[in-house]
Amino acid sequence: MRSEIVAWIKQHVHHGDARDVYPYWPAPAAIISDGAYGVGGFHGDPRTPESLADWYRPHIDAWAKYSRPSTTLWFWNTEIGWATVHPVLAEFGWEYVETIVWDKGIAHIAGNVNGDTIRRFPVTSEVCVFYRRRLEFPTADGVKPAREWLRHEWRRAGLPLNRANDACGVRNAATRKYMTQDWLWYFPPPDHMGRLVAYANTHGDPAGRPYFSLDGRRPVTPEEWAGLRDVWRHQHALTNVWTEPPLGGEERYRGNGKRSAPRIHNPGKNATIHLNQKPLAFMRRILAACTRKGDVVWEPFGGLCSAAVAAAAMGRNPYAAELVRDFHALAVRRLCETLMR
Repeated sequence: MRSEIVAWIKQHVHHGDARDVYPYWPAPAAIISDGAYGVGGFHGDPRTPESLADWYRPHIDAWAKYSRPSTTLWFWNTEIGWATVHPVLAEFGWEYVETIVWDKGIAHIAGNVNGDTIRRFPVTSEVCVFYRRRLEFPTADGVKPAREWLRHEWRRAGLPLNRANDACGVRNAATRKYMTQDWLWYFPPPDHMGRLVAYANTHGDPAGRPYFSLDGRRPVTPEEWAGLRDVWRHQHALTNVWTEPPLGGEERYRGNGKRSAPRIHNPGKNATIHLNQKPLAFMRRILAACTRKGDVVWEPFGGLCSAAVAAAAMGRNPYAAELVRDFHALAVRRLCETLMR
């Protein structure tokens, strides 16, 4: 049993640069990025955020190339680090959804803070920014976002907008929700999309068929349409501010004791082994919201692979990469312990 687990981990946790294995990993349902912050926190992390856009660009390019239309991205960073990288994310088709703030509380400030010296409010936060793929479709008139594409295909079929209500069996709702071009636009559920597609291809101009086609040969099916939208399971009473003290206790890996890694280079007595270890609770929260059992989860900058550990425990299918040999060894150990339970 243990040999099977070790073999599985070797296939799923790459020791090296994620760019070398992106083409071989299956397409992800979610990508959890916890890479460079521009604070010089590890070897290869720029000391300032100015060069972060260039640091991330090849990764973001690959994420766009190998992801699915329904893939979500969760980008951990500092506020200024994320702001620096956001234009590149937008350039490659990642659509901003919201910013989640990790409020670490006053305990994050070690000792007294001299305000006259730092001349700012003490920072006790970190952000995780949620992105979706920008859903777009090619047409003879150029690439169009999903909202414009729906209306474009309906009009291309030569149908009045109000006939969408007849197709969906509703009073004015289909026109207001699915054919509108303002912020009230709503992604059609698969059953209503199926009715719109069937109606357009039955009653629309025969010369333009197929309508609502993804490949130009046949209309999209309700199942295919559903697959274009990311998973979302909303947890009530949870907001975009996550209040949790700095990670400690048994979960935090330190320089000695049972949670130490034997080859970490002089972490110091009781010093944390990895500067940026994330709480497993946060990773579980993200995965519960945007993935299903069996879904593929990418963690390109593994560190101690908290996302992969949470994913494995939740029945997801993680793929991770880590450059630093000692971190990789500890991540493998964590996954092994998780899968042996």
